[in-house]
Amino acid sequence: MRTCFLGVLLLLAPWSGRAQGLRVVVSSDGRYSVGQQAASGFALTAGVAAQVDGRWLRESDYPKHAAKQTSVKGYLGEANEWEVTFSGLGGAPDLSYTLRAYRSEPFADIQVSVENSTGKTIHVEAIRAVDASGGTIASLDGQEKQDRVLSDSFSEDRPAMQIHDLGDEGQMHRAVGSQLIYNQESHEGLFVGALTSDLFLTVLRVHLDKPAHISSYEVDSEGTTELEKDNSLQQSSADDQVQLSLPVTAGDHLGSERVLVSVSRDYHNQLETYGSLIRQIHHARTDAPALMGWWSWTAFYFGLNQGAALTNAEWESQKLKQYGYNVFHIDEGYQYARGEYATPNATLFPDGVRNLEYKVRGLGLWPGIWTAPFEVSERSWVYGHQPDWLVKNAQGRPIHAGSVVDNKDPLFILDVTNPGAAEYLRKTYLTLVHEWGIHYIKMDFMDDSAIEGYYYKAHTTAMEAQRIGLQIIRDAVGQDVYLDKDGSVMMNPVGYVDYGRISQDTGHAFDASKEAAPGIAARYYMNRNYFVSDPDAFAVSTQTIGDQSWHESRTPSTLDEARVSMALAAVSGGMLEIGDNLPSLEKSPERVALLKNEDLIDMVRLGRASVPIDLMDYSKQDGLPSIFMLKESPRQGILTVFNWTERSTDHMIRLADLGLAADAHYQVMDALENRDAREPSGGTITITTRPHSVAVLKLINRDVAIAPSVVALKHAEGGSAGETLAFAAQCTGGDPVLSYSWDFGDGVVLEGARVSHAWTEPGDYDVGVSTKGLSGGTTDQTFRVHIAGYMSTVFTPADNRRYSAPQ
Repeated sequence: MRTCFLGVLLLLAPWSGRAQGLRVVVSSDGRYSVGQQAASGFALTAGVAAQVDGRWLRESDYPKHAAKQTSVKGYLGEANEWEVTFSGLGGAPDLSYTLRAYRSEPFADIQVSVENSTGKTIHVEAIRAVDASGGTIASLDGQEKQDRVLSDSFSEDRPAMQIHDLGDEGQMHRAVGSQLIYNQESHEGLFVGALTSDLFLTVLRVHLDKPAHISSYEVDSEGTTELEKDNSLQQSSADDQVQLSLPVTAGDHLGSERVLVSVSRDYHNQLETYGSLIRQIHHARTDAPALMGWWSWTAFYFGLNQGAALTNAEWESQKLKQYGYNVFHIDEGYQYARGEYATPNATLFPDGVRNLEYKVRGLGLWPGIWTAPFEVSERSWVYGHQPDWLVKNAQGRPIHAGSVVDNKDPLFILDVTNPGAAEYLRKTYLTLVHEWGIHYIKMDFMDDSAIEGYYYKAHTTAMEAQRIGLQIIRDAVGQDVYLDKDGSVMMNPVGYVDYGRISQDTGHAFDASKEAAPGIAARYYMNRNYFVSDPDAFAVSTQTIGDQSWHESRTPSTLDEARVSMALAAVSGGMLEIGDNLPSLEKSPERVALLKNEDLIDMVRLGRASVPIDLMDYSKQDGLPSIFMLKESPRQGILTVFNWTERSTDHMIRLADLGLAADAHYQVMDALENRDAREPSGGTITITTRPHSVAVLKLINRDVAIAPSVVALKHAEGGSAGETLAFAAQCTGGDPVLSYSWDFGDGVVLEGARVSHAWTEPGDYDVGVSTKGLSGGTTDQTFRVHIAGYMSTVFTPADNRRYSAPQ
């Protein structure tokens, strides 16, 4: 067989550095234009609109408008703000928008409001913050045929995340939440992304009137029905496909979601700034550890039983726990029906799940469980006994929203605004946590269950209902249980969940990894901005699954393909979950060794996503983003290069494009082969990869000395015997810290950046804190804690209080 080599010298757009400011002009007709500060033209010129009582009203329909400009402070600092109001259209509400352009950053944000001046109640179906047609639409200082479009999707896999050249998909590119239009010739990008999710879904649409030519562009705050018609409502009746329509009484107003707009030649900065704003605005939970462990789904799908579960738990505990794999996650199939998660399937778990989880905890593992919190199947107790707890159509019937699999067990949606349904949801999660001892809960199919309909609380939108339900769950489980969003709009659960799926479902086939890769690449900026990323499980065994229609694998994966699967999870910087039947690895020591690869594990422990430097600049030969760079420290980084193709490739990558000094002296280690690799020459590193393979290279700058870790400690100076005290450590400089160890001077040693401890006797205790750095170095600090008093042994009934479990 002849081997084909493809040589590509990558000349990529810079992925770091400060971008220029943004130029915004509001014209005499009230429309707005945005562009780069130094550019002569504009990248986008648009107006605003709203759909009211079935009629689209545009700013051009109004005979009058007024504009006012002021100076304000917004999310990104000082800004110029325009308030523009359109009025005078008989029988129609006024339209207004507020546009802020930041003075020192290439960003602006806009919000549109419908002001009901009609004297009667109106109904609003959608509000449009960007209404562009003709004129200037995504004019990016390059040939339009060189435009690429990154469209985020309804959820992480509905539809699959893909990056397309402008003319790839016929007449329209549709996105949910955010969209980036990037010109490969000029390296200029137009980014638009929703900053809020108070009531509406934000849907963005690029329309083409011919290949590679944009005819119109729109960004709407609207309901979910358009998207659900491609998902859970695809086979539902017209009555069940409820269009959102919100009443606005006379004299009141209704605002759109706030939308961020940016024009820049640094698309990485656009994405990363957007992610940081989401973290800030929504108080994201981003401090959770990058969990490592096992899950059952791709190993057994619906077939896991209690015997196989315990065998896998024992294998994980005995052979992998010492390397950090300590989560044991049971996925769908353990429950009797969707919506009935506290009732086990006795066919597979005749002794129940609580007893199994007790054994799992005894093995030193953290038990995790799967749920689909807002779905209720026809077989469930709720559907049979409380159908009034379900979301209804206008006729008062529960809305049918798909089925579990292949039209088996139809599904309906729990109305969390109904007090009875809310209490049922709360008790379900209380049971999982307080009776079963679950520490990590996955919440799936929130995309399918985010439907518009008639709720107990009138005029509740799908996005509102989802957050109401998430608040109920968070209140029930408390702050210390980890929640993982799966199958949902990306932004809506931010602030409630600790982890979030960012990719397609994976499996045991190479094609599954390839399909998951665009999502992991394109959503890299979400890691520790929205939540800790969940890239779905990886698979390294030769296990095959022949009886499933999704990602069935009748041919065992090669070792190269196994490496691709694990490396793809590692570049996410998030969770690391094994999706194999663990005993199937027993006769594959080279695959078990892959699970223990220190460099891949350290990428996850570090907690940072690798940056896809060719996210929008990938070559046509590669077909999708393939080159990821993780700057672990000023001295060290990990370069990961995937080969998604059917032929060998030879990439020549400039060090400057990796953000590295071209004239430095580097030691290059092959992290997968544990050997030296070819060093850079002439400021360029050459990497040859086989088909369906990955290269993971550790680049060590020998000109930079290892800097000792600088660790800040937060602790009490003293306390009382028996009192629980909190301790925290944070690396503030030098070599990044991968692990913390606390020796409390009384024989107790704990691991972690945040721990708590109670001394049982008075005295002065010298507490030692040891760290292990990325480069293998260690640091030690000691401080003293004074413990006073004694623990009373006297019976004092007057001091006793009756414990009340969470309700």
